[in-house]
Amino acid sequence: MNKNTNLLAWWLLLILALIWGSSFILIKRGLDVFSAGEVGALRIISASVFLLPFALNSLKHVRKRHWLFLFSVGMFGSFLPAFLFAKAQTNLPSSVAGILNALTPLFTMILGAIFFTQRFSARTIIGLLVGFLGTLALILAGSGGEVAEFNFYALYVILATIFYGTNLNLIKFKIPDLNARTITSISLLIVGPLAVVYLVLFTDFIHKVQHAEGAILSLTAVVTLGVLGTAIALILFNQLVKITSPVFTSSVTYLIPIIAVLWGILDGENLYPGHYTGLVLIILGVYLSNRTRKPRINP
Repeated sequence: MNKNTNLLAWWLLLILALIWGSSFILIKRGLDVFSAGEVGALRIISASVFLLPFALNSLKHVRKRHWLFLFSVGMFGSFLPAFLFAKAQTNLPSSVAGILNALTPLFTMILGAIFFTQRFSARTIIGLLVGFLGTLALILAGSGGEVAEFNFYALYVILATIFYGTNLNLIKFKIPDLNARTITSISLLIVGPLAVVYLVLFTDFIHKVQHAEGAILSLTAVVTLGVLGTAIALILFNQLVKITSPVFTSSVTYLIPIIAVLWGILDGENLYPGHYTGLVLIILGVYLSNRTRKPRINP
């Protein structure tokens, strides 16, 4: 990379980290008024509407064999995680949710090994174990920092990261002939109507918008989450991939939890030694797992 490209790459990396690291505090603000289901549905609808022009323009690239995989990508990569993260944060600090999100690369590799016969080095396996220990430290950290209780709400985030890992493997191995913008916009086009049906028929979202105190602020937070955290971030991410290496791009994974923790502290959340231990172990595990050669795929 030349000097200008290198500078642009670092700016894009920092902007992405700020956007994705801020997603968890935006979910928290949305939950001030709306239920977890309403936050999840509104997030999907916002992203889907924003990317609608891209989706309509990309329809010509989609073939019959793509539709099932695009539906799966929409469910595992967007729809289900949006609801799971919102549900988790009804009883989990936004900073902790941000830390647990760093498990995504680890589950991506685990699922790749199980279903796509990827081979790992000893260093990768050590990284997976270290990340797992970090997860345990977070789940078992009590409200006072002592190892005293099992926070089941952390399992919602873990399940979401498993879905993210499934989604990434589907994109890599099942629809490599479609570009990222087409995959994201079309997959959101598919699941967007499901979110609309849920929001309109199964929640009192409209009543809350009209009458609940602080509804406009919470609504703005969730719409920002959908548009900025999903749609615009995707465009920036694609640009970063084009001008840098995969190793450089993956480093955003290490920055997101740090931003999430800083937002949590600014918002008055309490973090204790057990939480910081989990943060360090998870980031170390992701780092060790990604400091290896690209996994070889068996024929």
